[in-house]
Amino acid sequence: MTETAPANGTGPAWEVSASPPPGAPAPPSGDDVLAAAERARQGGDTSRWPAKLPVRRRLEVLLDPGSFVEDGLLAAASDPGMLADGVITGVGEIEGRQVAIIAHDFGVKAGSWGERTCEKQIRILERADRDLLPVIYLVDSAGGRLTEQMGFFPGRRGASRIFHLQVALSGRVPQICCLHGPSAAGGAYMPAFTDWVGMVDGQASMYLASPRVAEKVTGERTTAEEMGGARMHAEVSGCGDAVFDEDWQALAAARLLFTYLPAHFDQPPPAAEPREPEATGWDGLVPEDPTVGYDVQTVIDRLVDAGSFFEIKPDWAQEIVVGFARLEGRVIGLVANQPQVRSGAIHVDSADKAARFISLCDAFDVPLVFLQDVPGFMVGVAVERQGIIRHGAKMIAAMSSAEVPKFTVVLRKAYAAGFYAMCAPGFEPRATLALPSAFIGAMGPEASVNAVYAGKIAAIEDPEEREAFVAARVEEHRAEVNLLRMGDELVVDAVVPGEELRGELVTRLRHADGWTRRPGRRHHLVSPV
Repeated sequence: MTETAPANGTGPAWEVSASPPPGAPAPPSGDDVLAAAERARQGGDTSRWPAKLPVRRRLEVLLDPGSFVEDGLLAAASDPGMLADGVITGVGEIEGRQVAIIAHDFGVKAGSWGERTCEKQIRILERADRDLLPVIYLVDSAGGRLTEQMGFFPGRRGASRIFHLQVALSGRVPQICCLHGPSAAGGAYMPAFTDWVGMVDGQASMYLASPRVAEKVTGERTTAEEMGGARMHAEVSGCGDAVFDEDWQALAAARLLFTYLPAHFDQPPPAAEPREPEATGWDGLVPEDPTVGYDVQTVIDRLVDAGSFFEIKPDWAQEIVVGFARLEGRVIGLVANQPQVRSGAIHVDSADKAARFISLCDAFDVPLVFLQDVPGFMVGVAVERQGIIRHGAKMIAAMSSAEVPKFTVVLRKAYAAGFYAMCAPGFEPRATLALPSAFIGAMGPEASVNAVYAGKIAAIEDPEEREAFVAARVEEHRAEVNLLRMGDELVVDAVVPGEELRGELVTRLRHADGWTRRPGRRHHLVSPV
Protein backbone atom coordinates (compact mmCIF):
# COMPACT_ATOMS: atom_id res chain seq x y z
CA MET A 1 0.00 0.00 0.00
CA THR A 2 1.13 3.61 -0.59
CA GLU A 3 0.14 6.78 1.25
CA THR A 4 -1.35 9.62 -0.84
CA ALA A 5 -2.77 13.01 0.04
CA PRO A 6 -6.52 13.34 -0.38
CA ALA A 7 -7.91 15.87 -2.79
CA ASN A 8 -9.47 18.02 -0.07
CA GLY A 9 -6.16 18.18 1.85
CA THR A 10 -7.77 17.07 5.15
CA GLY A 11 -5.30 14.32 5.97
CA PRO A 12 -3.62 11.17 4.76
CA ALA A 13 -5.48 8.45 2.94
CA TRP A 14 -4.56 4.98 1.69
CA GLU A 15 -4.94 3.38 -1.66
CA VAL A 16 -4.04 -0.10 -2.90
CA SER A 17 -1.23 -0.12 -5.37
CA ALA A 18 -1.70 -1.92 -8.65
CA SER A 19 1.04 -4.47 -7.95
CA PRO A 20 1.89 -6.59 -4.87
CA PRO A 21 4.80 -5.56 -2.67
CA PRO A 22 8.20 -6.85 -3.77
CA GLY A 23 8.76 -10.47 -2.76
CA ALA A 24 5.07 -11.25 -2.06
CA PRO A 25 3.82 -14.54 -3.62
CA ALA A 26 1.54 -14.17 -6.58
CA PRO A 27 -2.04 -15.39 -5.98
CA PRO A 28 -2.88 -18.69 -7.67
CA SER A 29 -4.34 -18.41 -11.11
CA GLY A 30 -7.48 -20.14 -12.26
CA ASP A 31 -5.31 -22.77 -13.94
CA ASP A 32 -3.49 -23.36 -10.65
CA VAL A 33 -6.77 -23.97 -8.86
CA LEU A 34 -7.99 -26.37 -11.53
CA ALA A 35 -4.67 -28.21 -11.39
CA ALA A 36 -4.97 -28.56 -7.61
CA ALA A 37 -8.49 -29.95 -8.01
CA GLU A 38 -7.27 -32.46 -10.57
CA ARG A 39 -4.47 -33.61 -8.24
CA ALA A 40 -7.02 -34.10 -5.47
CA ARG A 41 -9.19 -36.21 -7.78
CA GLN A 42 -6.26 -38.52 -8.42
CA GLY A 43 -6.18 -39.43 -4.73
CA GLY A 44 -3.21 -40.44 -2.62
CA ASP A 45 -0.40 -42.81 -3.47
CA THR A 46 -1.70 -46.35 -3.02
CA SER A 47 1.34 -48.22 -4.36
CA ARG A 48 2.18 -49.58 -0.88
CA TRP A 49 -1.18 -51.40 -0.76
CA PRO A 50 -1.55 -53.22 -4.09
CA ALA A 51 -4.32 -55.49 -2.76
CA LYS A 52 -6.59 -52.52 -2.03
CA LEU A 53 -8.83 -50.64 -4.42
CA PRO A 54 -8.03 -46.89 -4.47
CA VAL A 55 -10.73 -44.93 -2.71
CA ARG A 56 -12.18 -43.33 -5.86
CA ARG A 57 -12.33 -46.73 -7.52
CA ARG A 58 -14.30 -47.93 -4.51
CA LEU A 59 -16.82 -45.15 -5.11
CA GLU A 60 -17.15 -46.21 -8.75
CA VAL A 61 -18.00 -49.75 -7.65
CA LEU A 62 -20.46 -48.60 -4.99
CA LEU A 63 -22.38 -45.84 -6.77
CA ASP A 64 -24.41 -45.47 -9.93
CA PRO A 65 -22.17 -44.14 -12.75
CA GLY A 66 -21.87 -40.37 -12.86
CA SER A 67 -24.04 -39.82 -9.78
CA PHE A 68 -21.45 -38.62 -7.26
CA VAL A 69 -21.24 -34.93 -6.38
CA GLU A 70 -18.28 -34.14 -4.12
CA ASP A 71 -17.86 -31.50 -1.43
CA GLY A 72 -14.60 -30.15 -0.04
CA LEU A 73 -12.35 -31.39 -2.84
CA LEU A 74 -9.83 -28.58 -2.20
CA ALA A 75 -9.55 -29.11 1.56
CA ALA A 76 -5.92 -28.60 2.63
CA ALA A 77 -5.03 -27.74 -0.98
CA SER A 78 -2.18 -25.52 0.23
CA ASP A 79 -0.31 -28.73 1.14
CA PRO A 80 0.31 -30.85 -1.97
CA GLY A 81 0.62 -33.99 0.16
CA MET A 82 -2.79 -33.62 1.85
CA LEU A 83 -5.11 -34.29 -1.09
CA ALA A 84 -8.71 -33.57 0.00
CA ASP A 85 -7.29 -33.90 3.55
CA GLY A 86 -7.61 -37.67 3.33
CA VAL A 87 -11.39 -38.03 3.13
CA ILE A 88 -13.94 -37.83 0.31
CA THR A 89 -17.44 -36.63 1.14
CA GLY A 90 -20.51 -35.94 -0.96
CA VAL A 91 -23.74 -37.42 -2.27
CA GLY A 92 -24.23 -40.18 -4.83
CA GLU A 93 -26.91 -42.66 -5.81
CA ILE A 94 -27.48 -46.40 -5.47
CA GLU A 95 -30.12 -47.66 -7.90
CA GLY A 96 -31.37 -44.11 -8.23
CA ARG A 97 -31.67 -43.42 -4.47
CA GLN A 98 -29.48 -40.76 -2.88
CA VAL A 99 -26.89 -41.63 -0.24
CA ALA A 100 -24.38 -39.53 1.66
CA ILE A 101 -20.78 -40.73 1.42
CA ILE A 102 -17.80 -40.68 3.77
CA ALA A 103 -14.77 -42.42 2.24
CA HIS A 104 -11.29 -42.36 3.76
CA ASP A 105 -8.31 -42.13 1.40
CA PHE A 106 -5.73 -44.53 2.83
CA GLY A 107 -3.15 -43.08 0.41
CA VAL A 108 -3.15 -39.75 2.28
CA LYS A 109 -1.55 -40.02 5.72
CA ALA A 110 -3.11 -43.51 6.04
CA GLY A 111 -6.59 -41.95 6.03
CA SER A 112 -5.92 -40.29 9.38
CA TRP A 113 -8.11 -37.50 10.73
CA GLY A 114 -7.16 -33.86 11.17
CA GLU A 115 -9.22 -30.73 11.65
CA ARG A 116 -10.47 -30.49 8.07
CA THR A 117 -11.05 -34.26 7.88
CA CYS A 118 -13.39 -33.97 10.83
CA GLU A 119 -15.07 -30.85 9.47
CA LYS A 120 -15.81 -32.51 6.13
CA GLN A 121 -17.31 -35.55 7.82
CA ILE A 122 -19.35 -33.40 10.19
CA ARG A 123 -20.73 -31.31 7.33
CA ILE A 124 -21.94 -34.30 5.31
CA LEU A 125 -23.48 -35.89 8.41
CA GLU A 126 -25.26 -32.63 9.20
CA ARG A 127 -26.64 -32.67 5.67
CA ALA A 128 -27.75 -36.28 6.10
CA ASP A 129 -29.46 -35.25 9.33
CA ARG A 130 -31.20 -32.33 7.64
CA ASP A 131 -32.18 -34.11 4.41
CA LEU A 132 -32.73 -37.62 5.87
CA LEU A 133 -30.06 -39.18 3.66
CA PRO A 134 -28.76 -42.72 4.25
CA VAL A 135 -25.02 -42.75 4.95
CA ILE A 136 -22.45 -45.14 3.51
CA TYR A 137 -19.07 -45.19 5.25
CA LEU A 138 -15.98 -46.54 3.47
CA VAL A 139 -13.65 -46.69 6.45
CA ASP A 140 -9.88 -47.04 6.10
CA SER A 141 -8.21 -44.85 8.71
CA ALA A 142 -5.26 -45.00 11.08
CA GLY A 143 -7.14 -42.73 13.49
CA GLY A 144 -6.49 -39.16 14.58
CA ARG A 145 -3.30 -37.31 13.65
CA LEU A 146 -1.49 -36.79 16.92
CA THR A 147 0.27 -33.82 15.34
CA GLU A 148 -3.17 -32.15 15.05
CA GLN A 149 -4.73 -33.04 18.39
CA MET A 150 -6.34 -29.64 18.84
CA GLY A 151 -7.95 -30.03 15.44
CA PHE A 152 -9.57 -33.45 15.79
CA PHE A 153 -9.80 -34.31 19.48
CA PRO A 154 -11.17 -31.93 22.12
CA GLY A 155 -13.33 -29.36 20.36
CA ARG A 156 -16.97 -28.98 19.40
CA ARG A 157 -16.20 -29.77 15.73
CA GLY A 158 -13.94 -32.72 16.42
CA ALA A 159 -14.45 -36.47 16.37
CA SER A 160 -16.96 -36.39 19.22
CA ARG A 161 -19.30 -34.33 17.03
CA ILE A 162 -19.09 -37.05 14.35
CA PHE A 163 -20.19 -39.73 16.80
CA HIS A 164 -22.94 -37.49 18.18
CA LEU A 165 -24.35 -37.09 14.66
CA GLN A 166 -24.13 -40.83 13.99
CA VAL A 167 -26.21 -41.51 17.09
CA ALA A 168 -28.66 -38.76 16.10
CA LEU A 169 -29.06 -40.44 12.69
CA SER A 170 -29.45 -43.95 14.11
CA GLY A 171 -32.91 -45.38 13.52
CA ARG A 172 -33.76 -42.44 11.24
CA VAL A 173 -31.66 -43.39 8.21
CA PRO A 174 -29.72 -46.56 7.34
CA GLN A 175 -26.00 -46.34 8.09
CA ILE A 176 -23.87 -48.94 6.30
CA CYS A 177 -20.12 -49.42 6.71
CA CYS A 178 -17.58 -51.16 4.53
CA LEU A 179 -14.40 -51.54 6.55
CA HIS A 180 -11.53 -51.78 4.07
CA GLY A 181 -8.60 -51.18 6.42
CA PRO A 182 -7.90 -50.09 9.97
CA SER A 183 -10.35 -48.28 12.21
CA ALA A 184 -8.17 -47.47 15.15
CA ALA A 185 -8.52 -45.93 18.60
CA GLY A 186 -11.57 -43.67 18.98
CA GLY A 187 -12.20 -43.98 15.25
CA ALA A 188 -13.22 -47.60 15.86
CA TYR A 189 -16.54 -46.23 17.05
CA MET A 190 -17.44 -45.00 13.56
CA PRO A 191 -18.22 -48.56 12.37
CA ALA A 192 -19.69 -49.44 15.77
CA PHE A 193 -22.45 -46.83 15.42
CA THR A 194 -23.56 -48.11 12.01
CA ASP A 195 -26.23 -50.72 11.25
CA TRP A 196 -23.98 -53.15 9.33
CA VAL A 197 -20.21 -53.62 9.06
CA GLY A 198 -18.72 -55.60 6.18
CA MET A 199 -15.01 -56.30 6.75
CA VAL A 200 -12.33 -57.19 4.18
CA ASP A 201 -10.31 -60.18 5.36
CA GLY A 202 -6.62 -59.52 5.91
CA GLN A 203 -7.07 -55.74 5.55
CA ALA A 204 -9.81 -54.56 7.91
CA SER A 205 -9.30 -54.18 11.64
CA MET A 206 -10.96 -52.50 14.61
CA TYR A 207 -9.31 -51.92 17.95
CA LEU A 208 -9.16 -49.21 20.60
CA ALA A 209 -5.40 -49.59 20.96
CA SER A 210 -2.85 -51.03 18.57
CA PRO A 211 -0.90 -54.14 19.59
CA ARG A 212 2.11 -51.90 20.26
CA VAL A 213 0.15 -49.64 22.61
CA ALA A 214 -1.53 -52.63 24.27
CA GLU A 215 1.87 -54.18 24.98
CA LYS A 216 3.10 -50.99 26.64
CA VAL A 217 -0.05 -50.64 28.76
CA THR A 218 -0.76 -54.26 29.70
CA GLY A 219 2.35 -56.19 28.73
CA GLU A 220 0.24 -58.35 26.43
CA ARG A 221 1.82 -59.32 23.11
CA THR A 222 -0.52 -59.91 20.18
CA THR A 223 -1.08 -59.13 16.51
CA ALA A 224 -3.45 -56.71 14.81
CA GLU A 225 -5.33 -59.65 13.30
CA GLU A 226 -5.72 -61.44 16.63
CA MET A 227 -6.74 -58.29 18.47
CA GLY A 228 -9.09 -56.76 15.95
CA GLY A 229 -9.07 -58.55 12.60
CA ALA A 230 -12.08 -59.30 10.43
CA ARG A 231 -12.42 -62.95 11.44
CA MET A 232 -12.16 -62.18 15.14
CA HIS A 233 -14.88 -59.53 15.00
CA ALA A 234 -17.16 -61.62 12.78
CA GLU A 235 -16.82 -64.82 14.81
CA VAL A 236 -15.98 -63.79 18.39
CA SER A 237 -16.88 -60.21 19.30
CA GLY A 238 -19.86 -59.76 16.97
CA CYS A 239 -18.71 -56.25 15.97
CA GLY A 240 -18.44 -57.33 12.33
CA ASP A 241 -21.43 -58.52 10.30
CA ALA A 242 -19.72 -60.24 7.38
CA VAL A 243 -16.23 -60.98 6.02
CA PHE A 244 -15.21 -60.59 2.38
CA ASP A 245 -12.08 -61.55 0.47
CA GLU A 246 -11.97 -58.42 -1.71
CA ASP A 247 -12.91 -54.75 -1.48
CA TRP A 248 -15.42 -54.99 -4.32
CA GLN A 249 -17.31 -57.82 -2.61
CA ALA A 250 -17.94 -55.73 0.51
CA LEU A 251 -19.12 -52.83 -1.68
CA ALA A 252 -21.44 -55.10 -3.68
CA ALA A 253 -22.91 -56.45 -0.43
CA ALA A 254 -23.51 -52.90 0.81
CA ARG A 255 -25.38 -52.09 -2.41
CA LEU A 256 -27.46 -55.24 -2.03
CA LEU A 257 -28.26 -54.61 1.64
CA PHE A 258 -29.48 -51.11 0.78
CA THR A 259 -32.15 -52.63 -1.49
CA TYR A 260 -33.86 -54.08 1.61
CA LEU A 261 -33.98 -50.78 3.51
CA PRO A 262 -35.95 -47.57 3.04
CA ALA A 263 -34.15 -44.28 2.55
CA HIS A 264 -35.36 -43.21 5.98
CA PHE A 265 -37.62 -44.30 8.82
CA ASP A 266 -40.73 -42.62 7.41
CA GLN A 267 -40.77 -44.69 4.20
CA PRO A 268 -41.65 -48.36 3.60
CA PRO A 269 -38.92 -50.78 2.50
CA PRO A 270 -38.65 -51.00 -1.30
CA ALA A 271 -40.52 -53.82 -3.02
CA ALA A 272 -39.08 -56.07 -5.73
CA GLU A 273 -40.35 -58.48 -8.36
CA PRO A 274 -41.68 -61.68 -6.73
CA ARG A 275 -39.79 -64.94 -7.19
CA GLU A 276 -40.68 -68.52 -6.42
CA PRO A 277 -38.64 -70.16 -3.62
CA GLU A 278 -35.52 -72.00 -4.69
CA ALA A 279 -36.57 -75.26 -3.04
CA THR A 280 -39.80 -77.24 -2.52
CA GLY A 281 -40.79 -80.45 -0.75
CA TRP A 282 -41.21 -80.76 3.00
CA ASP A 283 -41.24 -84.54 3.53
CA GLY A 284 -38.78 -85.38 6.31
CA LEU A 285 -37.42 -81.83 6.34
CA VAL A 286 -38.14 -81.23 10.04
CA PRO A 287 -37.36 -84.41 12.03
CA GLU A 288 -40.08 -85.58 14.41
CA ASP A 289 -37.58 -86.36 17.16
CA PRO A 290 -37.02 -83.01 18.92
CA THR A 291 -33.45 -83.97 19.81
CA VAL A 292 -32.35 -84.45 16.18
CA GLY A 293 -30.66 -81.45 14.59
CA TYR A 294 -31.30 -80.06 11.11
CA ASP A 295 -30.37 -76.90 9.20
CA VAL A 296 -33.09 -74.26 9.47
CA GLN A 297 -31.73 -72.77 6.24
CA THR A 298 -33.52 -75.61 4.41
CA VAL A 299 -36.80 -74.27 5.81
CA ILE A 300 -35.92 -70.69 4.87
CA ASP A 301 -35.15 -71.82 1.30
CA ARG A 302 -38.70 -73.13 0.99
CA LEU A 303 -40.34 -70.02 2.40
CA VAL A 304 -38.67 -66.96 0.87
CA ASP A 305 -38.16 -65.72 -2.67
CA ALA A 306 -35.22 -67.46 -4.35
CA GLY A 307 -31.87 -65.82 -3.64
CA SER A 308 -33.39 -63.17 -1.40
CA PHE A 309 -32.04 -64.19 2.02
CA PHE A 310 -29.40 -61.69 3.20
CA GLU A 311 -28.03 -63.12 6.42
CA ILE A 312 -26.71 -60.83 9.15
CA LYS A 313 -23.78 -61.96 11.32
CA PRO A 314 -23.72 -65.51 9.86
CA ASP A 315 -20.48 -66.45 11.65
CA TRP A 316 -21.39 -65.24 15.14
CA ALA A 317 -23.75 -66.88 17.65
CA GLN A 318 -24.79 -69.41 15.02
CA GLU A 319 -27.47 -71.01 17.19
CA ILE A 320 -29.75 -68.25 15.93
CA VAL A 321 -30.14 -67.10 12.31
CA VAL A 322 -31.22 -63.57 11.42
CA GLY A 323 -31.44 -61.71 8.14
CA PHE A 324 -33.54 -59.94 5.55
CA ALA A 325 -35.51 -61.76 2.87
CA ARG A 326 -38.51 -61.27 0.58
CA LEU A 327 -41.91 -62.90 0.46
CA GLU A 328 -43.53 -62.28 -2.93
CA GLY A 329 -41.28 -59.24 -3.26
CA ARG A 330 -42.07 -57.80 0.18
CA VAL A 331 -39.17 -57.29 2.59
CA ILE A 332 -39.27 -59.24 5.87
CA GLY A 333 -36.87 -59.85 8.73
CA LEU A 334 -36.32 -63.48 9.74
CA VAL A 335 -35.38 -64.63 13.24
CA ALA A 336 -34.90 -68.40 13.34
CA ASN A 337 -33.54 -70.89 15.84
CA GLN A 338 -30.83 -73.13 14.38
CA PRO A 339 -31.29 -76.70 15.74
CA GLN A 340 -28.02 -77.97 14.27
CA VAL A 341 -25.97 -75.60 16.46
CA ARG A 342 -26.21 -76.03 20.26
CA SER A 343 -29.69 -77.50 19.70
CA GLY A 344 -30.93 -73.97 18.91
CA ALA A 345 -30.82 -72.91 22.58
CA ILE A 346 -30.54 -69.15 23.10
CA HIS A 347 -27.18 -68.10 24.58
CA VAL A 348 -25.84 -64.71 25.68
CA ASP A 349 -24.49 -63.73 22.26
CA SER A 350 -27.47 -65.06 20.32
CA ALA A 351 -29.83 -63.06 22.54
CA ASP A 352 -27.82 -59.92 21.72
CA LYS A 353 -27.70 -60.80 18.03
CA ALA A 354 -31.47 -61.22 17.85
CA ALA A 355 -32.16 -58.10 19.92
CA ARG A 356 -30.12 -55.86 17.66
CA PHE A 357 -31.61 -57.27 14.47
CA ILE A 358 -35.17 -56.95 15.78
CA SER A 359 -34.41 -53.35 16.74
CA LEU A 360 -33.07 -52.66 13.24
CA CYS A 361 -36.18 -54.11 11.58
CA ASP A 362 -38.49 -52.14 13.83
CA ALA A 363 -36.59 -48.91 13.14
CA PHE A 364 -37.08 -49.26 9.38
CA ASP A 365 -40.58 -50.75 9.20
CA VAL A 366 -39.55 -54.29 8.25
CA PRO A 367 -42.13 -56.94 9.33
CA LEU A 368 -40.73 -59.82 11.38
CA VAL A 369 -41.20 -63.57 10.99
CA PHE A 370 -40.04 -65.81 13.86
CA LEU A 371 -39.29 -69.47 13.09
CA GLN A 372 -39.34 -71.33 16.39
CA ASP A 373 -37.56 -74.58 17.17
CA VAL A 374 -36.17 -73.71 20.57
CA PRO A 375 -35.44 -75.77 23.69
CA GLY A 376 -35.23 -72.56 25.73
CA PHE A 377 -32.44 -70.37 27.01
CA MET A 378 -29.16 -72.08 27.83
CA VAL A 379 -28.77 -72.95 31.52
CA GLY A 380 -25.77 -73.53 33.77
CA VAL A 381 -23.23 -71.76 35.92
CA ALA A 382 -21.23 -70.31 33.01
CA VAL A 383 -24.13 -68.56 31.27
CA GLU A 384 -25.59 -67.32 34.55
CA ARG A 385 -22.26 -65.67 35.33
CA GLN A 386 -22.30 -64.12 31.85
CA GLY A 387 -25.68 -62.57 32.56
CA ILE A 388 -28.02 -64.75 30.50
CA ILE A 389 -31.02 -63.26 32.32
CA ARG A 390 -29.96 -59.72 31.48
CA HIS A 391 -29.17 -60.54 27.84
CA GLY A 392 -32.36 -62.56 27.48
CA ALA A 393 -34.32 -59.63 28.84
CA LYS A 394 -32.71 -57.43 26.20
CA MET A 395 -33.95 -59.76 23.45
CA ILE A 396 -37.43 -60.01 24.93
CA ALA A 397 -37.64 -56.23 25.39
CA ALA A 398 -36.61 -55.59 21.78
CA MET A 399 -39.15 -58.12 20.49
CA SER A 400 -41.91 -56.87 22.78
CA SER A 401 -41.43 -53.20 21.88
CA ALA A 402 -41.26 -53.79 18.13
CA GLU A 403 -44.36 -52.25 16.54
CA VAL A 404 -43.97 -53.75 13.07
CA PRO A 405 -46.21 -56.68 12.08
CA LYS A 406 -44.89 -59.87 13.70
CA PHE A 407 -45.67 -63.47 12.75
CA THR A 408 -44.67 -66.57 14.71
CA VAL A 409 -44.23 -70.03 13.23
CA VAL A 410 -43.59 -73.03 15.51
CA LEU A 411 -41.69 -75.51 13.37
CA ARG A 412 -41.20 -78.22 15.99
CA LYS A 413 -40.55 -77.47 19.67
CA ALA A 414 -41.16 -74.29 21.63
CA TYR A 415 -40.11 -74.68 25.24
CA ALA A 416 -39.77 -72.49 28.31
CA ALA A 417 -38.77 -68.83 28.07
CA GLY A 418 -37.37 -69.47 24.59
CA PHE A 419 -40.99 -69.64 23.41
CA TYR A 420 -41.53 -66.20 24.93
CA ALA A 421 -38.37 -64.66 23.44
CA MET A 422 -39.30 -65.90 19.96
CA CYS A 423 -42.58 -63.94 20.08
CA ALA A 424 -45.14 -65.99 21.98
CA PRO A 425 -48.84 -65.04 21.68
CA GLY A 426 -48.66 -62.76 24.71
CA PHE A 427 -46.37 -60.44 22.74
CA GLU A 428 -49.07 -59.74 20.15
CA PRO A 429 -47.88 -61.38 16.95
CA ARG A 430 -50.40 -60.97 14.13
CA ALA A 431 -50.68 -64.75 14.13
CA THR A 432 -49.11 -67.80 15.72
CA LEU A 433 -48.86 -70.60 13.17
CA ALA A 434 -47.61 -74.15 13.66
CA LEU A 435 -46.59 -77.13 11.59
CA PRO A 436 -48.66 -80.25 12.42
CA SER A 437 -45.77 -81.80 14.39
CA ALA A 438 -45.22 -78.76 16.65
CA PHE A 439 -45.17 -79.03 20.44
CA ILE A 440 -45.42 -76.08 22.84
CA GLY A 441 -44.71 -76.48 26.53
CA ALA A 442 -43.01 -75.10 29.60
CA MET A 443 -40.61 -78.04 29.21
CA GLY A 444 -40.19 -80.95 26.89
CA PRO A 445 -42.34 -83.93 27.93
CA GLU A 446 -39.38 -85.98 29.19
CA ALA A 447 -37.95 -83.11 31.24
CA SER A 448 -41.36 -82.26 32.64
CA VAL A 449 -42.00 -85.84 33.76
CA ASN A 450 -38.59 -86.06 35.39
CA ALA A 451 -39.24 -82.79 37.24
CA VAL A 452 -42.71 -83.78 38.46
CA TYR A 453 -42.03 -87.43 39.30
CA ALA A 454 -38.38 -87.26 40.37
CA GLY A 455 -39.04 -88.95 43.70
CA LYS A 456 -41.16 -91.76 42.30
CA ILE A 457 -38.72 -92.42 39.48
CA ALA A 458 -35.80 -92.63 41.89
CA ALA A 459 -37.74 -95.08 44.09
CA ILE A 460 -38.27 -97.63 41.27
CA GLU A 461 -35.36 -100.03 41.43
CA ASP A 462 -36.12 -102.17 38.37
CA PRO A 463 -34.71 -100.35 35.28
CA GLU A 464 -37.37 -101.77 32.95
CA GLU A 465 -40.18 -100.83 35.34
CA ARG A 466 -38.66 -97.37 35.73
CA GLU A 467 -38.44 -96.91 31.95
CA ALA A 468 -42.06 -98.06 31.48
CA PHE A 469 -43.26 -95.68 34.18
CA VAL A 470 -41.49 -92.71 32.58
CA ALA A 471 -42.78 -93.64 29.11
CA ALA A 472 -46.36 -93.81 30.37
CA ARG A 473 -46.11 -90.44 32.10
CA VAL A 474 -44.58 -88.89 28.96
CA GLU A 475 -47.51 -90.10 26.88
CA GLU A 476 -49.95 -88.71 29.45
CA HIS A 477 -48.16 -85.36 29.23
CA ARG A 478 -48.30 -85.35 25.44
CA ALA A 479 -52.01 -86.17 25.57
CA GLU A 480 -52.68 -83.28 27.92
CA VAL A 481 -50.48 -80.62 26.29
CA ASN A 482 -51.00 -81.14 22.57
CA LEU A 483 -51.37 -79.04 19.45
CA LEU A 484 -55.13 -79.58 19.20
CA ARG A 485 -55.54 -78.16 22.68
CA MET A 486 -53.28 -75.24 21.76
CA GLY A 487 -55.68 -74.45 18.94
CA ASP A 488 -58.70 -74.98 21.16
CA GLU A 489 -57.27 -72.51 23.72
CA LEU A 490 -56.41 -69.96 20.97
CA VAL A 491 -52.67 -70.26 21.58
CA VAL A 492 -52.22 -71.28 17.95
CA ASP A 493 -54.20 -69.48 15.24
CA ALA A 494 -53.67 -72.02 12.47
CA VAL A 495 -51.96 -75.36 11.91
CA VAL A 496 -50.43 -75.26 8.44
CA PRO A 497 -48.71 -78.07 6.52
CA GLY A 498 -45.22 -77.14 5.35
CA GLU A 499 -46.24 -77.02 1.68
CA GLU A 500 -48.82 -74.34 2.48
CA LEU A 501 -46.78 -72.25 4.92
CA ARG A 502 -45.29 -69.84 2.38
CA GLY A 503 -48.70 -69.05 0.89
CA GLU A 504 -50.17 -68.55 4.36
CA LEU A 505 -47.43 -66.08 5.28
CA VAL A 506 -47.69 -64.24 1.95
CA THR A 507 -51.43 -63.72 2.45
CA ARG A 508 -51.12 -62.66 6.08
CA LEU A 509 -48.30 -60.26 5.23
CA ARG A 510 -50.42 -58.69 2.49
CA HIS A 511 -53.29 -58.28 4.96
CA ALA A 512 -50.92 -56.31 7.23
CA ASP A 513 -50.13 -53.72 4.55
CA GLY A 514 -52.23 -51.07 6.26
CA TRP A 515 -50.46 -51.18 9.62
CA THR A 516 -49.45 -47.89 11.22
CA ARG A 517 -47.62 -46.67 14.28
CA ARG A 518 -47.80 -43.45 16.22
CA PRO A 519 -46.70 -40.68 13.83
CA GLY A 520 -44.44 -37.71 14.41
CA ARG A 521 -41.46 -39.35 16.10
CA ARG A 522 -38.46 -41.40 15.14
CA HIS A 523 -38.89 -44.99 16.14
CA HIS A 524 -35.68 -45.31 18.21
CA LEU A 525 -31.97 -45.62 17.72
CA VAL A 526 -30.54 -49.00 16.77
CA SER A 527 -28.68 -49.78 19.99
CA PRO A 528 -25.25 -51.40 19.65
CA VAL A 529 -25.03 -55.03 20.81
